[in-house]
Amino acid sequence: MTPSTHAASAPTHVPVAEARNVTKRYAGTVALDDAGIVVHAGRTHALVGRNGAGKSTMVSILTGLQRPDDGLVTFDGAPAPALSDRDGWRRRVACVYQKSTIIPSLSVAENLLLNRQSVRGPIRWGALRRRATDLLDQYDVPVDPRALAGDLTVEQCQMVEIARALSFGARFIVLDEPTAQLDGAAIAGLFQRMRDLQSQGVTFLFISHHLQEIYEVCQDVTVYRDARHVLTTPVADLPATGLVEAMTGEGRRVNGHTAARRIDEAAFAALEVSDLTLPGHYTDVSLRVRVGEIVGLAGGGGSGKAAVAETIAGLRRATHGAVRASGLEVMPGDVREALDMGIGFVPQDRNREGLVSSMSVAENATLTIAHEFGPAGFIPPRRRRALAERMIGDLAIKTDGPDQPVGTLSGGNAQKVVMARALASAPRALVLIGPTAGVDVRSKEFLLGVVAETASRGTGVVMVSDELDDLRLCDRVLVMVKGHIVREMSRGWADADLVAAMEGVLGR
Repeated sequence: MTPSTHAASAPTHVPVAEARNVTKRYAGTVALDDAGIVVHAGRTHALVGRNGAGKSTMVSILTGLQRPDDGLVTFDGAPAPALSDRDGWRRRVACVYQKSTIIPSLSVAENLLLNRQSVRGPIRWGALRRRATDLLDQYDVPVDPRALAGDLTVEQCQMVEIARALSFGARFIVLDEPTAQLDGAAIAGLFQRMRDLQSQGVTFLFISHHLQEIYEVCQDVTVYRDARHVLTTPVADLPATGLVEAMTGEGRRVNGHTAARRIDEAAFAALEVSDLTLPGHYTDVSLRVRVGEIVGLAGGGGSGKAAVAETIAGLRRATHGAVRASGLEVMPGDVREALDMGIGFVPQDRNREGLVSSMSVAENATLTIAHEFGPAGFIPPRRRRALAERMIGDLAIKTDGPDQPVGTLSGGNAQKVVMARALASAPRALVLIGPTAGVDVRSKEFLLGVVAETASRGTGVVMVSDELDDLRLCDRVLVMVKGHIVREMSRGWADADLVAAMEGVLGR
């Protein structure tokens, strides 16, 4: 892997941006613990770390969206503006997010100069377009200012956002996962424009899950782990293996946490996916899950792993390919059909997608089987209560009883209700997205035990996760990068190897 050879200026004495001894807490959770970062002028500085490391929190503090509980932020050696001084922040820093802030129904010129069209009186459209043209020319953005923003490519939108930020006077730009929705040619184009702007004195903070990009475009890198600063170093001084080890806190530790289970190579497929494609999310994805097998689906941001799982469960409709449960093809884009074909599902966000907070534990837990009791889906109260009590016992859900509103449960117990609902129909295949996300350690261990027990009874399991503890349970892990399955790892993988594959560092 060759570090970026772009000739960036040597670090100056006074940094463009600096955060020192920053601590931020949310309701008892420490998001940043005495962390810091120093970004020097005219360079591209990478900020990396696994999910939950504290990157997003630091970005929100560096861009004035949040105030740290402790610590100091400075720009060019001067303290950051007050949070209420939005113009002051815009003159110092801007962030181009993965989700564009460009308004698609407006023209490029209107987006560039939004709320700055004229001081008083009606908008002078000719003057507006001339100002926009000057801005686009100044930063070499080949876009027609009269074009509708909704017709631009993702790369063009990003460059318009960067030009807009620079027009306020900011020379420090945060790029948050800028390549997540770009193809290879567009990524190369973005990187070249970044280098051009660097030569004009613009500084970038670059956040990406694809570590090879760090070596292509960045000169410095800072690593966060578990809300703390781990290291800052020139990219040229840190090999890819060292970067992964800094992110994980471990070297080539081999996964040996769970006992190997015997899976019959010739076993019947509980679930089969063939050549599944959904433009913008994933391409030509195929996988086979045998009876009693647990297959992990891992990957970083923009990998498409969750979209594949949602397609299997009927929440999304692929444009090409097929899903088969126990050998029978499942109608695409139909949740009810997927359930009827024996596919259980635990969604990514239990609060938005998994639970009806105003309903009771019993009502939530039996949602997937209500149709079995009649066309109207009405379950006699006594029967519903009995079913719920059995689920509460089986999954050790701490509750006052089946009638307790599910919205009042702790995170771990709420997730157990979602799991109970997925298992209520005795599925032949079980699809899980982040099944232990946001739960306490005890609940996490219990839920993983439930998954293992479910597989031992013959259910095929697909577990989408980037948590190593979850993935250690799997018989195989399929790694996705930018919508493609790029690697299969059998039980016994080393932590650093799996993380490197998930972050897009392959064959290094």
